[in-house]
Amino acid sequence: MNHEENAMDCEECRAHLSADLDRELDDRKTQALQNHLAGCVNCRQAYTALQGLSAHIRAHAPYRDAPAYLAARVMDSLPIAQQTKQRAAHWNAWSMGTVFASLLALGVSVSLYLAIPTPQQQLANEVLASHVRSLQVDHLSDVASSDRHIIKPWFNGKLDFSPQVVDYTTEGFPLIGGRLDYINQKNVVVLVYRHRLHTINLFIWPSAAKDSGLHKLDQRGYHMVTWVAGGMNYWAVSDLRQLDLAAFAQLVRTRG
Repeated sequence: MNHEENAMDCEECRAHLSADLDRELDDRKTQALQNHLAGCVNCRQAYTALQGLSAHIRAHAPYRDAPAYLAARVMDSLPIAQQTKQRAAHWNAWSMGTVFASLLALGVSVSLYLAIPTPQQQLANEVLASHVRSLQVDHLSDVASSDRHIIKPWFNGKLDFSPQVVDYTTEGFPLIGGRLDYINQKNVVVLVYRHRLHTINLFIWPSAAKDSGLHKLDQRGYHMVTWVAGGMNYWAVSDLRQLDLAAFAQLVRTRG
């Protein structure tokens, strides 16, 4: 079997983490999972978290003996109960294993659920990654200008919507350029502004949602403010103080 056939993506890997902890995977899947974990930091962190959760449950989960009537009822429900009554003596140990397995499965499910980013978190990650890339590779603008009459026409024919382009120099946020980007599987506009020595990327693309107020996020040392207005999604990202970025966002939201 070649490497591609034995490959495992993140979704499949996370679906098999608990089974691997319980030694339920065959050799092929175990090897595929280990190969994926070796090259994927996020899945490796999730696996480490599950190992910690499993150890915590083993150390702290309460153990209770199953009532005798419950043991008898379960044994009687088995097709071979009459031939295996001698196993009843081991019921308490078996029931504790079942309780432990159930608690572990519940804990694993909760842990995996919490580890999966929400759509909003995924979108925030994409927007922030684009902002950071633009600073690292010095690709802030496809068209560098402070003149909105130059920037706005540059987008013509490149998008299926027409963005508002406004210069806020008098308010302390001069427009310095614009570029195209790709966020959430959509072509988007990015307008670039300055405030003193800080860069602000303003992402804009169409939205079917109703207008909303400002929503603030902090992530990896950067601040973000997002809102919906006039059928458009807006995301402002910068290392500005949150207060200053919120003032910029309110300015854009008010004046369009």
